[in-house]
Amino acid sequence: MAPFPPFEPHGARRGQRLREIPLRLVLPNLITVMAVCAGLSGVRLAFEQRYELAVAMVLIAALLDAVDGRIARMLKATSKFGAQMDSLADIVNFGVAPALVLYVYLLDRAGAFGWIAALLFAIACCLRLARFNVMLEDPNRPAWQGDYFVGVPAPAGALLVLLPVYMGFLGMPLVVSTAFGASAFAVVVALLMVSRLPVYSGKTSGTRIRRDAVMPMMLGMVLYVALLFSYTWHTMAATALAYLAFLPFSWRAYARRVAKEEVAASDEGE
Repeated sequence: MAPFPPFEPHGARRGQRLREIPLRLVLPNLITVMAVCAGLSGVRLAFEQRYELAVAMVLIAALLDAVDGRIARMLKATSKFGAQMDSLADIVNFGVAPALVLYVYLLDRAGAFGWIAALLFAIACCLRLARFNVMLEDPNRPAWQGDYFVGVPAPAGALLVLLPVYMGFLGMPLVVSTAFGASAFAVVVALLMVSRLPVYSGKTSGTRIRRDAVMPMMLGMVLYVALLFSYTWHTMAATALAYLAFLPFSWRAYARRVAKEEVAASDEGE
């Protein structure tokens, strides 16, 4: 009896090698997958009432999300598949995971209102990301507007909506009134995400800094990281409050830039 023929993958021919993909093209997607695993693990830890680890996993997911795009650009490994996968991961990491962690930790004390607030935040994150993807493909958008997000970005929204959790870790009482207040705050953050508020991003311009400012900036970053590890929840709460305080200044800078561009356009027209 003749032995079985060697296994050949579907569509492959004898003597033809399967197509190989360079590892540099796969690495950014692997980081994105790890970010999703971190976000979903945060949800599980929240249901297990291990809240500090749950929030830490959401923050790790945010860190990985910030890394994967930069690595993809550095390795010249950007792709449409990676872009779509990154957006779907952001919905999980910055919409679903923070909403569920916050709901299990505090919002469930507010009953249906707490669940509605968590639901609105998650949906707002989806809408925010969909609008962001559409705006990237808009050829008529002026280049300088790339310096600004339209609405609070999804990672910052996740950082902000967890502010009641940071405060709870610092001793804020977890009572019904606090739950209703946190629910209202979650709705406000959701509205900020889907709003037309210009938020400075600093992605395209202002990447150069003065030589004499390099060392102070590095020392400032070291100080921030040291505070983050030593006084984690104090630092996270202060960061969220500082970001909220930054929003009016961002709007004012945008208004000044619009006025400047209008003057420049009128001068060119003359």
